[in-house]
Amino acid sequence: MSQTRQVRPFGIRDKLGYLFGDFGNDFTFILSTMILMKFYTDVIGVSAGVVGTIMMAARFVDAFTDVTMGRICDLSRPVPGVGKFRPWIRRMCVPVAAASFLMYLSAPASWPYPAKIAYLFVTYILWGSVFYTSINIPYGSMASAISADAGDRQSLSTFRSVGATLAGLFIGVLLPVIAYQKTDGVEVLVGSRVTLAAGLFSLLAIACYLACYALTAERVVPEAADGERKSTLEMLKSALHNRALISVIVASIVMLLAQLTMQNMSGYVYPEYYSNSCAQSVSTVLMTAGMLVAAALAKPLAARFGKAEVSAASSAFAGVMSVITYFINPQNVWVFVGLQTLGWFGLGMFTMVSWALITDVIDYAELQNGVREDGSVYALYSFARKLGQAASAGLTGWLLTAIGYVSGSATGQTAEVQSGIFAITTLVPALGFFLLALVLGIWYPLHKKQVDENIAKLKQKHAEQN
Repeated sequence: MSQTRQVRPFGIRDKLGYLFGDFGNDFTFILSTMILMKFYTDVIGVSAGVVGTIMMAARFVDAFTDVTMGRICDLSRPVPGVGKFRPWIRRMCVPVAAASFLMYLSAPASWPYPAKIAYLFVTYILWGSVFYTSINIPYGSMASAISADAGDRQSLSTFRSVGATLAGLFIGVLLPVIAYQKTDGVEVLVGSRVTLAAGLFSLLAIACYLACYALTAERVVPEAADGERKSTLEMLKSALHNRALISVIVASIVMLLAQLTMQNMSGYVYPEYYSNSCAQSVSTVLMTAGMLVAAALAKPLAARFGKAEVSAASSAFAGVMSVITYFINPQNVWVFVGLQTLGWFGLGMFTMVSWALITDVIDYAELQNGVREDGSVYALYSFARKLGQAASAGLTGWLLTAIGYVSGSATGQTAEVQSGIFAITTLVPALGFFLLALVLGIWYPLHKKQVDENIAKLKQKHAEQN
């Protein structure tokens, strides 16, 4: 069970603080999904296949670092007056921002090819597998410590997703303006400009993390239960028998396959297929508008129909929009932007409730195992999200290589390559969206009725223990 620390009541300050936390996360995370592969292919001169493979390989490191950080969070004792998870936000905000900046230095462009690959591998591991993990796992786990109320946690999930959406808007609008230069009618990525943008976003990430630390408060303090804690191996074995956790992990992987492929390919489809990188900025603004509409609708719809039910339906809608876009094949970039916006709206419904889904899974695991291990469960979920990130990066890199994409071409891509870019941009996300709808609609067990029953059981359990 857990005790509740007597602090100020939960309110808008906590919601805004939690929003700033994901704003900070995504100043480095979204930046990597939007530009890292193109930076290394077009500026540094590493093939897309190699970049994708490195991103995939890094996930094997995450298998250890994510779970280890989750166990550290569960077994650590709260800092008096601060909490169990918030101290990590303050400790790690500068290292994660600095590691992100190092990935975008343009100096390695003149190095020997093996040295380029080694630099990418080392800096990517430091950022994603070490420092990002050490701040993201405590941040994600912190939601259950900010409040024990299910409604409060849904609000935190929505505000977290809004934070990510606003970060995506800021980066998506500003990055193309800073990073690209038009030369002889061709949009060219400039290495020094990417470095400048990365430095700016790293500084903003630190400011957002510090705002998260200052505005939030941990109220739920887990009781010491060292004798009840399972070993890491036992925890992993329990996870394999947790249908809710496994299915939500698979859902996250396929969701990120769709979302990040759309984000990764935006750096190719707009400058290469439509020769209009400015449209990418407009698309980001409209995507944000669609996500904010989803934020307004997510909570009442989830309360009425259930989080999983709404997510499955909206994901199917996004898949249909992607397929329609492929077959229409609009030659007008603004028609393409409009269709993409509708797809983003469908994705937004799941995004707004996804973090509340994992708190449902944590409740479910507590009922199964008798011990609440927020950090460990969230670590496995985070690892799954990184697998989705890597799968998208790896798949994008391999597919670009397969269609014959030429890194840093001064004359633009051939018509065949441009058609391949368009197909990847639309059909790969469509596959991810349809798989997501199937997983949430059929496999995932925590639909509305079951969630309500679990909440009632936990309330009764904690009342009896008190």
